[in-house]
Amino acid sequence: MSTVRVLVGTHKGAFVIASDGARRDWRVDGPLFGGWHVMHVHGSPADPDRLYASQWTDWHGQVIQRSDDGGRTWAAVGSGFAYDGEAGTHQWYDGTPHPWEFKRVWHLEPAPDDPDTVFAGVEDAGLFRSADGGTTWSELAGLRTHATGNTWAPGAGGLCLHTIIIDPADPRRMFVAISAAGAFRSEDGGATWQLATGGLRSEFLPDPEAPVGHCVHNLAMHPSRPDTLFMQKHWDVCRTDDAGDHWTEVSGNLPSDFGFPVSVHAHEPETVYVVPILSDAEHYPPDGRLRVARSRTGGGEWELLERGLPQRDCYVNILRDAMAVDSLDDCGIYFGTTGGQVYASPDAGDTWAPIAEHLPAVLSVEVQTIA
Repeated sequence: MSTVRVLVGTHKGAFVIASDGARRDWRVDGPLFGGWHVMHVHGSPADPDRLYASQWTDWHGQVIQRSDDGGRTWAAVGSGFAYDGEAGTHQWYDGTPHPWEFKRVWHLEPAPDDPDTVFAGVEDAGLFRSADGGTTWSELAGLRTHATGNTWAPGAGGLCLHTIIIDPADPRRMFVAISAAGAFRSEDGGATWQLATGGLRSEFLPDPEAPVGHCVHNLAMHPSRPDTLFMQKHWDVCRTDDAGDHWTEVSGNLPSDFGFPVSVHAHEPETVYVVPILSDAEHYPPDGRLRVARSRTGGGEWELLERGLPQRDCYVNILRDAMAVDSLDDCGIYFGTTGGQVYASPDAGDTWAPIAEHLPAVLSVEVQTIA
């Protein structure tokens, strides 16, 4: 029987939550790296025993951890997180120039075909690659030095590169999202980049249809349809069917089109999940009711899934990297909250139950399905 391993990063360490394919009984192991902000934990699609973790504190700085035995033991790795060449500048909140600087790794994305190759998205927005299991890193500077780079400005969480998507059929084809710059696409393994923001509109910008400045919160893609992506941004849920050349809003009948994560069902490329929260100032569910929204039509028409979720006095948030799916036949959906709960649905969202409670605030959730 398959094993499902849920990898959880929190404000005070990482946790590994495991079950068999029935997904009824769960074991919680942790905390790993207790006391550290664990921004992201991610397993390699090419080797289920290879895991990577990004840990960080203001005092100790940034550390990358690697496990080669499924999370039982870990070793600190990683050097070379320095911008390639001149750091240059971007815009600060008031529009004045601000020097680029390295702060922390927000997101780790292992390559689909090689456990030793892993990408890192950092703040300030830069993209790094390691080809030796995270031991050494080099910047893919073509992104940061994009012609629009000096006009990028941070979102409320900083100028963070928080989403990396690799096309499993063509690993040289990649998408990234940066808050608050937008979305970008590469066809050559990250050497060069083009904007993937066509048709986006953000009312808070001086020019709502500007090519950059859109605060993209998350992107999702089904591997069978690499030109179709879904986006949750700072207001609006959107989709593109031409790899970002043009986006269309598909918020439809959502109670709020503000939120952070977006995920796609493992076997149904038109089934999409988001978690609405009230607004950009009020980061909690509308009416204090925690509900996951599911569209089976690729957006536009949404149903609110609430069975097993708290429906009163619930004021948690679900962050951009805190939702994931497994690949079992009855696709499982998982998300974590800033209140320290991790919820799982073994039936594609119809019913939910907590698989861990009272954890520190959850920053990220990833899932491995192991045969």
